Amino acid sequence: MYLEIAHCRTRQRRLLEVMQRERLDLVIVNQPAHVQWLVGRRFSTLFESAVALSADGRCTLASPLENLDNVAADEIVAFPSNRYSTLRNDQQQAAEEALLQALAGRPQPRRLGIEFSSAPAHVTTRLSAQLVDVEPELYRLRRRKEADEVALLRKAIDTSGAMYARAREIIKPGIKEFDVFCELHTVAVKSTGETTTGVGNDFQCGTSGGPPRERAAEDGELYIIDLSPSCQGYYADTCRTIAVNKRPTDDQHKAWEKIERVQRYVERTVKPGVRCREIFDAAQALLDEYRLGAFAHHLGHGIGLFPHEAPHLNPNWDDVFEEGEVFTAEPGLYGPELRGGIRIENDFLVTAAGVELLSRFSEAL
Repeated sequence: MYLEIAHCRTRQRRLLEVMQRERLDLVIVNQPAHVQWLVGRRFSTLFESAVALSADGRCTLASPLENLDNVAADEIVAFPSNRYSTLRNDQQQAAEEALLQALAGRPQPRRLGIEFSSAPAHVTTRLSAQLVDVEPELYRLRRRKEADEVALLRKAIDTSGAMYARAREIIKPGIKEFDVFCELHTVAVKSTGETTTGVGNDFQCGTSGGPPRERAAEDGELYIIDLSPSCQGYYADTCRTIAVNKRPTDDQHKAWEKIERVQRYVERTVKPGVRCREIFDAAQALLDEYRLGAFAHHLGHGIGLFPHEAPHLNPNWDDVFEEGEVFTAEPGLYGPELRGGIRIENDFLVTAAGVELLSRFSEAL
């Protein structure tokens, strides 16, 4: 599964609308996520690349590989990313130089859009143009996922489901956290059919989360597993909590019921135009009914080419839901009486009518 040329061209047209509004003659990007988002090619993390999109719609890709096909570029200029099989450390400069040479015969841009956080000086100083930061606009445009992006996210989310199914088979008193991590990593690789960019953050038992340890799960504890496998760079983000002995206590079940109320509230309430702060505040009130302070983190966030994107279900932002976004909701409750805590995280697609639940696998303890 890959990004599709037709949808890449749609994303280019959406950026061109921004360029027209901001009177930009040219946009140059070099961040791997933005290169992939525009032309559909995901290069290895060892390689650099760059893309130029001109106001007339012409897209030029500076590629570390030759003989590329199935990319949404009108022109591909290859540069030597290695010498006699040794990777170069100056690939970014080589990519930008190849791009500048390809643009040499065209009119000089008067207003140039770049990513201020990553644009190299050897580009900005070579083009005597007024510089405009397009990075915020690119992040805004990425909020709405095209169909090819949703397909990759569905694959990554389904991979999470397969990983949880395996976790439920193997988790029992005495199993070591690192062994659980290794088993789930294997499932992720087999499910996606690719080397994983990541598998998740939380593999600790009896805590609110953390990396796996050489520690055995104990009877009565809760095991929080927060997974974020990716497919072609598009990240899922889900969480399930599993009772190690398969017999949750009354306190654990009571907390789980509160969290489930929040999940169902999100599912029936979110739609385009709803404010994220409204959802967060309502969830906070519901979870405070269990115990004040037991819930003390964000409620969720968007996902895509980065594990945390807009919209933010977080009191530090005031985003509004938009059609086409994919986001998570991850209410949690923690405390010593829970032997760690409980967090359930689901992924949703915002539709015109509401949301579609994408993570359709068991939420049971």
